[in-house]
Amino acid sequence: MKISRKNSFCYLLLGIAAVQLGMMILWKDHSFVAIHDNLDLFIAHNKMMKNEGVFFGENSLVGMLGGIERDLLGSQFYLYNLLYYFFAPYTAYVLGYCLKIAIGFGSFILLLKEVDKEEYENNKELAWVIAFSYGLIPVFPTYGIAFTSIPLLVYLIKKIRKESKWYWYVGVFCYPFLSYFSYFGFFILGYLVLISFVVWIKEKKFPLSLMGTIPVLSAGYICFEYRLFRQILGSQQVTIRESMKALDLSFSEMIKEIFTVLVEPGFHAQDSHKYIILPVVVILLLVKVAEGIRKKEIKEKIKRPEFLVFGWIILNCIIYGLYGFPPFRNLFETLLPPLTGFQFNRTIFLNPFLWYLLFFLLLKEMAEQKRDSKVCQVFVKIMAWSALLAVALIPQVYNDFYSNLYHHAYEIVKKTPSSQLSFKEFYSEELFEKIKEEIDYQGEWSAAYGMHPAVLQYNGIATLDGYLGLYSEEYKKQFRQLIEPALEQSEEFRKTFDESGIRAYLYSGSGENTYVPTKQLLVKDLRLSINGEVFRQMGGVYIFSRIKIENEQELGMKLIKEFQDSSSPYIIYVYQG
Repeated sequence: MKISRKNSFCYLLLGIAAVQLGMMILWKDHSFVAIHDNLDLFIAHNKMMKNEGVFFGENSLVGMLGGIERDLLGSQFYLYNLLYYFFAPYTAYVLGYCLKIAIGFGSFILLLKEVDKEEYENNKELAWVIAFSYGLIPVFPTYGIAFTSIPLLVYLIKKIRKESKWYWYVGVFCYPFLSYFSYFGFFILGYLVLISFVVWIKEKKFPLSLMGTIPVLSAGYICFEYRLFRQILGSQQVTIRESMKALDLSFSEMIKEIFTVLVEPGFHAQDSHKYIILPVVVILLLVKVAEGIRKKEIKEKIKRPEFLVFGWIILNCIIYGLYGFPPFRNLFETLLPPLTGFQFNRTIFLNPFLWYLLFFLLLKEMAEQKRDSKVCQVFVKIMAWSALLAVALIPQVYNDFYSNLYHHAYEIVKKTPSSQLSFKEFYSEELFEKIKEEIDYQGEWSAAYGMHPAVLQYNGIATLDGYLGLYSEEYKKQFRQLIEPALEQSEEFRKTFDESGIRAYLYSGSGENTYVPTKQLLVKDLRLSINGEVFRQMGGVYIFSRIKIENEQELGMKLIKEFQDSSSPYIIYVYQG
């Protein structure tokens, strides 16, 4: 088949996608993917729920943190989570990665076609490259689809504003299948209310179709995430959100934080915008401002869509900063007590979409205004492709493509294994199956030391410890009694647990990070600083440790056996209490 020069960029983008997917298929579960807030969290939760048969369960308990309600874990009606029910975990992870890219690319293109109908064909390469870059952004994997599907919702709302057909409302209702209320839904609904009132004032006509999307989308979130709303509205249980302590900033620190997050995106939203997009956007906006001042048209200039989008980005950054400013946060929680502890600074999760939309609008306008200038046309193409390369090749926490390239290249060049654990090595499923069989494990409560509790949960071992952002304050207090010896010795871990508690782990009394996920775990302190009696009172039977504990007798425990296997870099010491 002959490839036309005009559409050659399509094949190049498909080639990039094929290389990414091909690498993950080639290396299988020996792929190096992000561990933090990924392998140590929701993937294990989904596997655990499937193991225990409670994925769709009602009034069920899950085997972590001493037995928590199923409602505290992710919805079964979220596309990404469902993948783990129907497929093996690594397959589900790869599918989720591909769907994030496909949905991000497809929804962005749908939106651009809708807003740029007349010129879309002329700007097709620009649209495709930026849309693909957006789909590729290395954001929080579990909610990657929720990040990249935002243009789809904007597209649906625009269609409703234009046609108000019933099927577009059905699309809005079903949108939460791709989204997540706590990260996006709350803020999307808030902004929809605000935009509706602005449109009402501007058009002097009640925007019925736009307002209609608010109850429809709300109903969708309630239906698709009924477990979350049942917890928020129906549970009387006091959770750790009540005792969580947010970072307190002074006024000057708050201002600094606003500018910081404008340049450096939040941890889960690393969209790579600072490398190419930010400088290009700022320069082109300043040129527009200068042109507006020169022509005395500054008011008309700043009313254009690109300035409104940039203003929205800044507003999200301001809200992020205000979250760390105690007077404002306390006012928010006083006015809305049910949202005490809620992170309303997550407005910045909307910024990746806004940055890429703004980038497209500015480059598109330059390309159209300077259609006869080869220099400008080349500049536009170079910037668009540079943004794509920045997303693909700059190392960031969730850039699995870069991680795989780096660690596999390291192993080839150095002819030695990388210290980083691969997907398969992190969970070491074969080793733990061997351990469970040999000790005749029958669901006894256990705990992990020297590794994340997620490793045990993934392998069907019920844990007293765990990582979760929402569980009962009562259990946190009980778990604190268990790890009190460590907290008394380490002020850092004491603050970490008392002011947050999301990682209910067995900490080291010396302050060493004993759960760092590397092939070799080198620690100096071989003592386990827990209250052995409390461990037994909580029903604890086994401790699975990567560290050979030297004070086992003092804790009233005994070493059953040391386990290792060629399939895993771990040496696991199993203690019985």
